[in-house]
Amino acid sequence: MKTRKLGNQGLVVSELGLGCMGMSEFYGGRDEQEAIATIHHALDLGVTLLDTADMYGPFTNEQLVGRAIQGRREQVIVATKFGNVRTAEGGWAGISGKPEYVRQACDASLQRLGVDVIDLYYQHRVDSTVPIEETIGAMAELVQQGKVRYLGMSEAAPATIRRAQAVHPISALQTEYSLWSRDPEDEILPTVRELGIGFVPYSPLGRGFLSGAITNLDDLAPDDFRRNSPRFQGKNFAKNLELVAQVKAIAAEKGITPGQLALAWLLAQGDDIVPIPGTKRRVYLEENIAAVNVSLTSDDLRRIDEVAPKGVAAGERYPAQHMGNVNR
Repeated sequence: MKTRKLGNQGLVVSELGLGCMGMSEFYGGRDEQEAIATIHHALDLGVTLLDTADMYGPFTNEQLVGRAIQGRREQVIVATKFGNVRTAEGGWAGISGKPEYVRQACDASLQRLGVDVIDLYYQHRVDSTVPIEETIGAMAELVQQGKVRYLGMSEAAPATIRRAQAVHPISALQTEYSLWSRDPEDEILPTVRELGIGFVPYSPLGRGFLSGAITNLDDLAPDDFRRNSPRFQGKNFAKNLELVAQVKAIAAEKGITPGQLALAWLLAQGDDIVPIPGTKRRVYLEENIAAVNVSLTSDDLRRIDEVAPKGVAAGERYPAQHMGNVNR
């Protein structure tokens, strides 16, 4: 496993990370024993970046990651997030970037993870009611106190990123980016590259759609949140299956899976990009990690661009009530 730099502050991680969200919530079915085995296997295979958040579970995903890294802390770059506020019962309580909340959330995450310092601390969603300077200022204090090493942001707009960077160096920006979510290429990627900020694409497999394993809604558990995603609905679903079919065809010619093609394409977009495909099973972990050994030719990249240009996916990436919280 090779490494890549995120930002200019010294953060170095494996070129592919592991998203841990689905191990605790959202994708239906939970098996803590297999999830911990998957994290251990990822570390064995050279993955160093583990991505979680306080809202996943809620709260239980950080606890799971904390248990999994006991005795292996030195091998791990722990990334977690705050800002999406949830109740202990799982309800939603809004978005907060208030300085006092930042401090409370960090202390709670440190305790759940069982660590002395969070390696990469993200603002999960921007709070439009709090000046970004105040939120980042509170996060910078956490760095000064030794509770956090590096700062990150998620789903922030270019102007917000610039204002944040003026307060304290940002090491990583996390945003959805894949063959069916190429919007970051317009403004986000140019902005973070100008500022020297690393880029961490989440949902690099299009929430599993680009793996080719989902052919109808019956493939998803009854409590899988993707059932409510516009891209998994009706005509959108059918149109997006057509995209996957073309990705599958190119992958088949190369003797790889469509998921590996999608990840290899992302890795080829720049050495400042570190995708974090999520999985809760070792078999899919191995498949994903094999993508780092896939070499794409200029002809491969041209053909992929032809079948998956910007805007090719049908439907918004979140339900309407959540779209207002992204790119703020």
